[in-house]
Amino acid sequence: MLAFVDPSTIAGLSTRTITGTRDQHVHISYPVLPNAPGLTDKLRAEVTAELRAFDLAAPRPAPATPDEPHTAKPPELNVDWQLTAYSPQVIGVRLRTGRFTGGVWHDSLCTIWYDRATGRAVDSPGLLKEGALAAVAARVKRELARDGPDVRPGRVRPDTGTFDSMDFNRRGDLVVEFDDEQVAARYLGRVAVAVPNREAATLLSGVGALARAAAQSIPPGKPPPSAAFDRRYPQARSSRAGTVDCAVAKCVALTFDDGPGRYTSRLLSILTEHGARATFFMVGSNVVAQPALLRRIRDEGSLIADHSWSHRNLAPLSSARVGDQLSRTQDAVAEAVGQTPTLMRAPYGSLSPTVVQVARQLGLSIVMWNVDTRDGPDETADDVAARAIGGARRGAIIGMHDVYSATIDAIPRILTTLTQEGYVFVTVPELFPGDHMEPGHIYVSGETTPANATSPPPSSP
Repeated sequence: MLAFVDPSTIAGLSTRTITGTRDQHVHISYPVLPNAPGLTDKLRAEVTAELRAFDLAAPRPAPATPDEPHTAKPPELNVDWQLTAYSPQVIGVRLRTGRFTGGVWHDSLCTIWYDRATGRAVDSPGLLKEGALAAVAARVKRELARDGPDVRPGRVRPDTGTFDSMDFNRRGDLVVEFDDEQVAARYLGRVAVAVPNREAATLLSGVGALARAAAQSIPPGKPPPSAAFDRRYPQARSSRAGTVDCAVAKCVALTFDDGPGRYTSRLLSILTEHGARATFFMVGSNVVAQPALLRRIRDEGSLIADHSWSHRNLAPLSSARVGDQLSRTQDAVAEAVGQTPTLMRAPYGSLSPTVVQVARQLGLSIVMWNVDTRDGPDETADDVAARAIGGARRGAIIGMHDVYSATIDAIPRILTTLTQEGYVFVTVPELFPGDHMEPGHIYVSGETTPANATSPPPSSP
């Protein structure tokens, strides 16, 4: 078992997000750490290569049936990250990539190491002395040979492709991880071999020795707060809720998905300047990286909501996996701001009866949108603003993302124009009498009756 560094303890850490085209489900997140430009460049190159390979392999998405919209399974690429080490000498970043291109979901791992003294990022074999990879491969083969007929040690080769994810546990053992079906049958799950500390010590390069020391110094993690069921954490509510009566005022709700990201702080400043607030549907793996930014969102009157842990398409997942994706984000938000989210938005707007049921069990109302600005990495601020303004109606829920620069550039025009038209910007619950929304109900706008349909609006952000 590996130990991971709590990213909230790293001052200056931020994240970058890459998304794909509308007929593919792509969500890539990777960290940007202070004073480590070589690491950023290496991580960007790795995830960009993954995206190129996915684009070449991904088929056209299979259509859903009218009776079962959740059965559609578009191609999906999902990359998230963890810090395996962070010290004055070395940084380790573990990328976990999931792909669906038809057939079955496939997970793979890659760990990148950064030598802060030289400013050089290296692949996992860089942890070893020259020539030591063959010795590690032989050791791993011997261990795998003991694990039964569904493990295939003959597939182990002393090359970077086989040994692209090597880390250390708290004991200082060298842990070699393999991708799905790389050396064993899928049903076995994660396959890893630990080379004991004493044996590994003779095989390590200088960077490897620093990496091992950094991993051994990671403090034990604290247990999650179980926010969904912990009475110490009140339900999330805007600090300015109750200051606007939407039965009288012409209210709309701006909503932003996928953050927090590098543009979220600028967005908050614009909202504050215009006296507006919004609802932020946040990805859990980004939440844990920037807790101070979440506290600012809370303090300035906006609302934090749940957008899953790693932005997986939830519709095909089991109830256990959906629950993990949603509850982990609830816990992370509660840990950061002392409030439990009561709203969720499914990544890609993709719902199923299972997602609805789990949301109800976790006390989450499901928020869709009825104005799609279709913002994205290739859209212009003028186009995003025109769609938001053109679609605005009393009670509208306007869908956007705070990870695109053009979207943030569009916000001043949206706020100025709609304010001139008499609109007031509130959080989603304020659109409804008493700020009341039912867990497990699907809300598309403030003027529609909550319904337990499972299909998203025609166009998904």
